[in-house]
Amino acid sequence: MLINSIPLRSQKEQFNLPTSIHYLNCATRAPFSRSVEQAGHTALSQQANPFGLHPDDFFTGAARTRILFSELIHNPDPERIAIIPSVSYGMAVVARNLHRKPGIRAGQHLVTITDEFPSDVYAWDRVSLELDLTVTTVAMPTQFPKGALWNQRLLDAIDATTALVVVPPVHWMYGIRFDLEAISKRAREVGAWLVIDGTQAIGALPFNLADIQPDAVICAGYKWLMGPYSLGLAYFGPAFDNGIPLEESWMNRLDSNQFHRLMDYQPAYRSKAYRYNVGEHTHFLQMPMLEAALTQLIDWQPARIQAYTNGLMADAWPILENLGCQIEPENEHMGRSHHLVGLWLPEHTDPMAVQQALLKRNVSVSARARVLRIAPHVYNDANDVDALIEVLRDVLM
Repeated sequence: MLINSIPLRSQKEQFNLPTSIHYLNCATRAPFSRSVEQAGHTALSQQANPFGLHPDDFFTGAARTRILFSELIHNPDPERIAIIPSVSYGMAVVARNLHRKPGIRAGQHLVTITDEFPSDVYAWDRVSLELDLTVTTVAMPTQFPKGALWNQRLLDAIDATTALVVVPPVHWMYGIRFDLEAISKRAREVGAWLVIDGTQAIGALPFNLADIQPDAVICAGYKWLMGPYSLGLAYFGPAFDNGIPLEESWMNRLDSNQFHRLMDYQPAYRSKAYRYNVGEHTHFLQMPMLEAALTQLIDWQPARIQAYTNGLMADAWPILENLGCQIEPENEHMGRSHHLVGLWLPEHTDPMAVQQALLKRNVSVSARARVLRIAPHVYNDANDVDALIEVLRDVLM
């Protein structure tokens, strides 16, 4: 990926969001850019008449998307990317293959963090019972700042009995970052697998696969990848080579593009992560939209998105702190991110009531536990931030 050092300005004109709407909620679902919307319209028109469709057309769109996602995460081998429908699907692939991990034994434990997204929790219930493993959940500190201590607690929990570590780059509720390089180093030292749910970071926060060296990276496509719902991407490293897929799709076998020979049943899979593709992974309507979204993100670049959202919100945080709110401070890889920030409201404040007050004035954020999750992007500008501050002043003062 070529590095562009020119700072981003607001990209609001590339979206169809009404000026009266203040959507600071990309962590829930990204709006479609005009280019993604147009890709969907074009794909729909093309599919209205399937005459002339070739066998290779079932595979080429996904191939382009694998290349783009690989560029985004600095993955040199697109064949290690699988097309998945959801994070739960990707995590299920990991769970399905955990028994194949060298050295796995009863009594080991899986390490995760508190208040993690359910798909990163439910995945381990069945396999932990089957393999007699224990899930260790690392608690978030109660005091501020939280990030450095939380990271240290996580590192301390990884020891010789650890089989698997599941962690995100950024906590989906609180926006606190985890030092993936340090966590990966510790996991490799003890022989544990490292699985990353990149859904709330990849696309908006720089991610370098070579620096982190995870065993798997699972990512939904409808948040910071800015693509359609029910379509995601996953990286599966060498630990998953020759593993067991969740389903036996004909498309995942060798020579599956030779439609005239499909009755010559093929026992061999296509290479590397291809066996983990969801069935019917062509997604004739959605794949062009995800391709357009990834192309746009590569142009914007995650580092520039971080810088833009940082500058956009910088003046707001002191104002909100003066209203009695708290936020995690910046602290490089262990502090807050800039694209997703948890705003702890004053004690005895009802986050859901605050969210509803914001919605009445067309400001969209999410209430999660005791925090408001504020998630700006390049389609936001100073007017959106001013609207947020104005309502919170009225509600909290």
